Amino acid sequence: MIFFKHERALVHPNAQIGEGTRIWANANILEGAIIGEHCNICDGCYVEKGALVGNHVTLKNGVALFDGVILLDDVFVGAGVAFINDRNPRSHRSDPWALEKTLVRKGATIGANATVMCGVTIGSYAVVGAGCVVTKDVPDYTIVIGNPGKPAGHACRCGRTLKDKFKCACGASYQISNNKVIPL
Repeated sequence: MIFFKHERALVHPNAQIGEGTRIWANANILEGAIIGEHCNICDGCYVEKGALVGNHVTLKNGVALFDGVILLDDVFVGAGVAFINDRNPRSHRSDPWALEKTLVRKGATIGANATVMCGVTIGSYAVVGAGCVVTKDVPDYTIVIGNPGKPAGHACRCGRTLKDKFKCACGASYQISNNKVIPL
């Protein structure tokens, strides 16, 4: 086995799991789910067919990824984050269901207990605050907080808040060009 599976985890034999990934107790990975290399899938996570997880992704406890949720490389998802994949849910419906995909770009962080509505994109290295409700796209390097999520600053690739002059304590510098944060 090229990945670690806790004895109490359920991993369907037709799920694709990358080398070095760790899947912990009570996780349930369904047939057709795709999880990249060196990921950490914590206790009680659920990954459905049609969900795609890149490399070096962390899903903390109790995260459910449904069909249409795409997490690119280096994404962090905090405990209890809810991804929604149906804008108009009903127990019984007569009309066909329309899947709206959700994309979380490279290096983004989503804080514990946030809710992410379907059909949105969370930009590269963006930070979604704990408990935030994301109803609209989040630009690269942007921090959003609240319900509904509103911009509250900008983040460095390292995760720290960018202060005056868009210079981070880690030494990285950024600038704004055409309303976008650009690393220098």
